[in-house]
Amino acid sequence: MNAQSKWYHTNRLGGLRRFAIAITVLNVLGHTVLGFEQSWIQPLVALATAYSVEILLELLDSWSNAHRPRFLAEGNRGTLFSQQFIDFLLPAHITGLAVAMLLYANEQLLPIAFATTVAIASKAIFRVPVGNKTRHFLNPSNFGITLTLLLFPWVGIAPPYQFTENLLGWSDWLLPGLIICSGTFLNARFTGKLPLILSWVGGFIIQACLRSWMFDTPLLAPLMPMTGVAFVLFTFYMISDPGTTPIKPLNQIIFGGCVAATYGLLMLNHIVFGFFFALTLVCGARGLVLLRESLAQPASSTRVLVPSTITGEV
Repeated sequence: MNAQSKWYHTNRLGGLRRFAIAITVLNVLGHTVLGFEQSWIQPLVALATAYSVEILLELLDSWSNAHRPRFLAEGNRGTLFSQQFIDFLLPAHITGLAVAMLLYANEQLLPIAFATTVAIASKAIFRVPVGNKTRHFLNPSNFGITLTLLLFPWVGIAPPYQFTENLLGWSDWLLPGLIICSGTFLNARFTGKLPLILSWVGGFIIQACLRSWMFDTPLLAPLMPMTGVAFVLFTFYMISDPGTTPIKPLNQIIFGGCVAATYGLLMLNHIVFGFFFALTLVCGARGLVLLRESLAQPASSTRVLVPSTITGEV
């Protein structure tokens, strides 16, 4: 196993497995204990849609590029329901549950299926060249939620109180504490996105202080979102997506600060759902930067031959 494969198995794959377990447990507890107000059928529809679209896109890609589908096991052993097949569906599993957990569409199922389809398809559609390969640059679940909020005005975000609606006393602090601890461990051990998280949180505090100073309002109001479970989930499990955020610590700091600044600008213009719109805008801007860099690369790496008569050489 080469170094890249070893990194994949020990970090990315390990993080995906633990993240999938964490979001599954949260959804089960949410619908049984915490007080989620969506119906049980909605996460099931989201999962079925996510799995189907992910497999369909992989089949199309393998057919067009003449390679073996990534979800098929090697050799003549079992093809489906192998560990390789389960690992292949982990990103789709996480995306589907995130969409179903964060969107509130009353009893309607179409917006949930639509948001999930957009989220999964965005990974295949919105790609930019990076090195010898292409990478998607839009956070899948965040982009699916954003487009759904724009196209379905009657769909909103799940109310923040649903995460602790049935919790009383000290248990109100237990759930956010567990999410913070598990999120810190996952991002420190597997994704390496703690600089981005710290930059986002620090930037959020700065924009809150600036808004409070500019409009002479109580500081507690713009800081209030930080006290909700929704903010904690967004911070540790969405904005830190390793596939659509920078790797270098300095670039992570810039990315997190830009999301916070964009959120502040959206709030100044009275635009709701600022978390999701801000992250989509910054991811889109980063995609344009990556595209510009890829287009400039050939020109900068091309050697220019200068005639000797011009340089004075014989």
